Amino acid sequence: MLRIAIQTKGRLNEQSIELLREIGIQVDEAKRKFLSKAANFPIEVLYLRDDDIPQVVANGTAQLGIVGLNEVAERGFAVDIAKKLGFGGCRISLAIPKNEQYTGPAYFNGKRIATSYPGVLRKWLEEQGVQAEIEVITGSVEIAPAAGIADCIFDIVSSGGTLVSNGLVEVEKVFFSEAVLIASPSLSAEERAVLEEILFRIESASVSRSQKYLMMNLPAAALDEALTILPALRSPTVIPLATPDWISLHSVVKADELWDKVRQLKAIGAEGILVLNVDKIIP
Repeated sequence: MLRIAIQTKGRLNEQSIELLREIGIQVDEAKRKFLSKAANFPIEVLYLRDDDIPQVVANGTAQLGIVGLNEVAERGFAVDIAKKLGFGGCRISLAIPKNEQYTGPAYFNGKRIATSYPGVLRKWLEEQGVQAEIEVITGSVEIAPAAGIADCIFDIVSSGGTLVSNGLVEVEKVFFSEAVLIASPSLSAEERAVLEEILFRIESASVSRSQKYLMMNLPAAALDEALTILPALRSPTVIPLATPDWISLHSVVKADELWDKVRQLKAIGAEGILVLNVDKIIP
């Protein structure tokens, strides 16, 4: 049985649990403590602080983990990035007081920078040839300039609202992060087989989210035109209707192309167009 470490609480916890549900792994959140077993899959869930997850995966306490890529980069433990998951997106940026004149990376020479990510920051400073003092803070980094703790900050930014409310402005976007599935480099063959099954399910779920299922009635004479509009996974499904010279056409289209396809189909006579969400597409 594999053990997967996820964040104890917060948005990333909710999104991780939702992903597990989406790929058919049922974890009873109502009865959980620090460890919960899945009811229908050979996996158990370990709940930890996000900054502890890379370490426990690296040392084999958990074989897998879902955590922000920023934590993987900061902690520096040897883990494999098995899959980028497409949620939990954010960036780590440098921000300065809004009344300061920013002149580029050289601005930070001699400055005190408050951060919870000294490793990522130190690497960027070295790459830029900047000499600055790093003040490590584990709490509310954004208050550091107003409190006189530091001149500027290096912190996670999502919408930027927190920076504005603290009189700061983002000047350098240094590191872009999202949730990732990480794995221990020392998985056994049996454990790797379970990981491959999880990756297969995640890929199927990911493909499904970006697709829509279309059903419509169409004059049979317009079929050839419809086929040029609707290239399906292999080819659309065509079903004769009781009404002479009419067919029912079923196909899968990309969600971001949906309305353009619908407009083209209506132009060639399609009627009763039904759009459905796709639960799963199995390659």
